[in-house]
Amino acid sequence: MNIMLVSVTERTHEIGVRKSLGARQSDIRMQFLIEAVLLAALGGAIGVLAGAAFTELLARIFEISLRITPSYVALALIVSSTVGIVSGAYPAVRAARLDPIAALRSE
Repeated sequence: MNIMLVSVTERTHEIGVRKSLGARQSDIRMQFLIEAVLLAALGGAIGVLAGAAFTELLARIFEISLRITPSYVALALIVSSTVGIVSGAYPAVRAARLDPIAALRSE
């Protein structure tokens, strides 16, 4: 959430330009929500890959049978995307509610 709040703060001028050109609150809210979900899903995918590598390493070291099923991979990606939605909702709403004039003055 902090990363998204910083993103909103850094891009205040861009938000002001978009709003002054006719972007609706829902457009700006959707932009930041999509960004948050993509970042979280990418982090989840990297986590799944790291977990798979670690699982393979443990299986070889201890000579045991470990496996990763597609349902666990899907669950991990769903959870990480949900975290992205929850963490990105407040910054997205905050960005959408910015006053275009105040946002344009911000730099």
